[in-house]
Amino acid sequence: MERFLAWYRVTSSVGAVIALVAANAIPLLGVLFFGWNVWTILIVYWLENGIVGLFNIAKMAKAEGDFAGQPGSITLNGRSVTSMAKLGLIPFFVMHYGIFWLVHGVFVLTLPVFGSMGPPGSDGGPDMTDGFRPVTILVAVIALTISHAVSYWFNFVSAGEYRRVTAAGQMFAPYGRLVVLHITIILGGIAIAFTGAPAAAIAILVGLKSLMDLGFHLAEHRKVAFVPPGTVGPA
Repeated sequence: MERFLAWYRVTSSVGAVIALVAANAIPLLGVLFFGWNVWTILIVYWLENGIVGLFNIAKMAKAEGDFAGQPGSITLNGRSVTSMAKLGLIPFFVMHYGIFWLVHGVFVLTLPVFGSMGPPGSDGGPDMTDGFRPVTILVAVIALTISHAVSYWFNFVSAGEYRRVTAAGQMFAPYGRLVVLHITIILGGIAIAFTGAPAAAIAILVGLKSLMDLGFHLAEHRKVAFVPPGTVGPA
């Protein structure tokens, strides 16, 4: 326990961790007490992807690390990327990440069509749109936005992470975390949707996502805390 607390203290601010846990608790409470279904959860997590992308744009714009020869920096004709290069890096990220996000969204939003087909000769599978309420999605998205805003301010700005990362390194920072996290969520969501598993299974899935999210969050900020200024952002 002492080792965990020591690890935690150098990774993230208390406020950011509390905000992250509270935001992830909302979908869990929605499943346990308000009848949220797996489709609602998947839409919330897809929208969270978009929030992560928006905050990463802000991080790229804020990043000040850009020293020649540092790991992860991009050089042109032997010279390191300057702050002016952000004008090219940020649009590239918007296009590349935006395509990733849109494809993910098409898959999530059309999932009920495939889930309702069912096996040949049946009356169709479970209706994933049952219990769908846009207001609940809005509440969850607002909470997740606040969580990422708190982390951005306390960890990236106040703790000075922006001095240790390059815009080029930060550009790729969200991908590793999101790919692992959301492949787990999507595969779990598909299994639940097509088998008609009970709410308890959805709650387990949401709980797993929350634990993974917290673990990735702490590991991400611990990595940045121990790199010298100008090195890449978290992967």
